[in-house]
Amino acid sequence: MTTQPTRPQAQSSYWGVPIARAIPAIVVALVVAFTPNHSSVVGLIVFGAFALASGLLTGILTLRALPAGTSRTLLLTQAVTSVVAGVLALALQGFGLGFLLYLVSVWGAITAILELVSGLRARGEAPAKDWIAMGALTGVLALAFLLLPLTDLVAVGLFGAYGAVLGIYLVIAGLSLRWGTETGASTANKSVTLEVQNP
Repeated sequence: MTTQPTRPQAQSSYWGVPIARAIPAIVVALVVAFTPNHSSVVGLIVFGAFALASGLLTGILTLRALPAGTSRTLLLTQAVTSVVAGVLALALQGFGLGFLLYLVSVWGAITAILELVSGLRARGEAPAKDWIAMGALTGVLALAFLLLPLTDLVAVGLFGAYGAVLGIYLVIAGLSLRWGTETGASTANKSVTLEVQNP
């Protein structure tokens, strides 16, 4: 009796990570959408809270969901980078628009590269395409904050839009991993049953 190798365990253990990472992104989008004050101080507070929460969630859940290896190391480095950026933003919230643009650009570039490399190295595994997509989206944000002449209003609004797109994508990615796992596991079980009945 032969069976095709599947990875339902790896997928099912990871699907909650993107769902958890979606929460701070969606909160950011809602806060920016319903806050009339889009000053650089608000931007640094919003970014700081997002980066800190996202980094902590990514780090804790990655340790629990991924086995030791390069992907886990890269994602943990990304989590640490986010935590440091979040602490800096919250501690130095009075440093103005220039600091906001610089901090988001540096954070975005580092985390985008780490997530892209994670996805490219894990090609063929379930979360790889999601890591690549999220890395590309964060890279676009970093370039926008670095190259465009943004005002306080536009910068904060742009970060809110990033949060909305990222949050929605992460929810879809997490649910896709969960449903894909259930489908794959069901198909594998049916295949094994048929082969046992018809050796």
